[in-house]
Amino acid sequence: MAAVIVGIAGGTGAGKTVLAQAILKAIGENRGALICQDAYYHEHSHLSASERARGNYDRPDAFDMALLTEHLQQLRDGKSIPRMRYDYHTHSRMNGGGMIGPVGLAILEGILVLHDEALRQLMDLKIFVDTPADVRIIRRLERDLGERGRTFESVVEQYLATVRPMHQAFVEPSRTHADVVMSGQKPFPLQGIVAQIEKLMGTPQQSGGT
Repeated sequence: MAAVIVGIAGGTGAGKTVLAQAILKAIGENRGALICQDAYYHEHSHLSASERARGNYDRPDAFDMALLTEHLQQLRDGKSIPRMRYDYHTHSRMNGGGMIGPVGLAILEGILVLHDEALRQLMDLKIFVDTPADVRIIRRLERDLGERGRTFESVVEQYLATVRPMHQAFVEPSRTHADVVMSGQKPFPLQGIVAQIEKLMGTPQQSGGT
């Protein structure tokens, strides 16, 4: 079973994960898998906790793009891959994630999945979730304070120091590579997207474009 690859990009708090989960539920969770780009952050276990906390996690070289590309290619070839996991509290990779695949659909979501050309070449459908900055920062605050044990001050400091400038430099420009740009504020038009993905899954694999 060779996987159809769907990439979903957008800024922090845009709604990428919500959209990916909704698509997967509509397609059938037994038919696909969700892959988070965040799980492919470079390993930082050699750094102190304070050094990890100060890192720039929003630039392209923060991710192990080579490993992510290799894993997507393996899914596209009908193989299984290890499920990567990441601990946001310690800023380090986690073990014991099990395996993914073979699957008919792999949804890759992350801020920079459309920035990298090698990743784009593997995608059958590229989506960019467009959400205003004020909405995104509110969502990020709610998430990081409620789920990741962060302080208000640390979230704001990180947003101003790295998140916003990296969004302007890398994330926002990547929308030009999207096949579909969707609003992250309105109910997602799932019917059309799901129909398009179902069609891709029902036809022979084609080479993705840039």
